[in-house]
Amino acid sequence: MTAPSNAHFKSQYERHLKHLQLKGLRPKTIDAYARAIRRIGAYFNYSFDNLSEGQLLDYFADLLQTHSWSAAKLDLYGLKFFYTHVLKKPWVELDLIKAPKAQRLPDIVTVDQVRQLLAATRVRSYHVLFFTLYSLGLRLGEGLRLQVGDIDADRQRVHVRNAKGNKDRLVPLPDATLVQLRAFWRLHRHPKFLFPNRHGGLSAAATAKSPLDRGGVQKTLKRVVADCRIKKRSPRTACATATPPICWKPASIC
Repeated sequence: MTAPSNAHFKSQYERHLKHLQLKGLRPKTIDAYARAIRRIGAYFNYSFDNLSEGQLLDYFADLLQTHSWSAAKLDLYGLKFFYTHVLKKPWVELDLIKAPKAQRLPDIVTVDQVRQLLAATRVRSYHVLFFTLYSLGLRLGEGLRLQVGDIDADRQRVHVRNAKGNKDRLVPLPDATLVQLRAFWRLHRHPKFLFPNRHGGLSAAATAKSPLDRGGVQKTLKRVVADCRIKKRSPRTACATATPPICWKPASIC
């Protein structure tokens, strides 16, 4: 790779990142589309302003030798975004990526297995987080983003913000979950986050700048699942209750 092509690619890549941010895409989508351009750039020696269909065919065929259909589709979408917004070139739809049709049901843990998971989770932060995720039926990112002001104890509901599809929704808040969240909040008293980063322990959590680390939570859950000998690919919500919904304000936590 020559210096000029490297400098040219860096300039294009920076513009790509700016367009991704300005389009208001979700962080995970931005990461995926940025990774796509880095990967495709490396494959074509950082010179890919005019790729032919044959070149793309070779790239995606090689990619599928080591990556999933999902990764290939994301790379295609990332390249389309790059051509449209950075190169300002018309994108010709390429019928390259067609994943085999499959219908799979998610692995669902039972209520007893959820009890095992919670009993085996010794760290209070993770215990309350897992309890909250399962009782409210939340995705991991949704739970980590929960803030004090999202809980409405009077109306018994939780305001889940920026959920899938950039949509908000309201979910019921069971009494048992409210009790757990209140007790946990009294330990850290962070003015914003329900699950603040615990670097330095809970005593330092009140001044945390971010919520719990996603990677740390995932590693902990995998370890607990292994300890409990639960044979599931990905534990999912199993004990969502029918308790009426809530929005918490700081004063209602105390």
